Amino acid sequence: MTQNPFTAVFDAQRTALEQSQSFAHEALEAQRASISAVADVVETSGSLAESNAELTKGAVHAYFDALEASMPEEAAEFDDLRDLVDEGFDSATEAQSQSLEAVLEALEESELAYEEFAANYSEVVDSSFDAALEAHEQVEENVESVADNVETAADEFDASA
Repeated sequence: MTQNPFTAVFDAQRTALEQSQSFAHEALEAQRASISAVADVVETSGSLAESNAELTKGAVHAYFDALEASMPEEAAEFDDLRDLVDEGFDSATEAQSQSLEAVLEALEESELAYEEFAANYSEVVDSSFDAALEAHEQVEENVESVADNVETAADEFDASA
């Protein structure tokens, strides 16, 4: 390639096209990573919810223990209440676990579907950018040829005559 006034413009355009292609791939990867991060957060929230339920259940049991200790012996029976609290927390924890599992399954399916979409989209992006770069190269060659012809004609033109 010869240097002409348009060379820098074509270089800048080519660089912009290549960067756009790179950005498109980075955006696809960022989206994939965000889906994975959401799944990690949901998974972690499940563990936190279970820990929180156990902690709260323990606090309620401690409260019942304190109430029972402050009352005269045999004044009140808290075992049925403890069982009721345990059942309630176990039920709520199980329902929450099932919901989180369903969300995780949906996220996994979404992640797989996105991976397929991203692969197909990536191919389209690459082929489109390749075609654009080829067309850009052809235009650059044509401009170069015209510039060379103008330069040759200018050299042949005798301005002194």
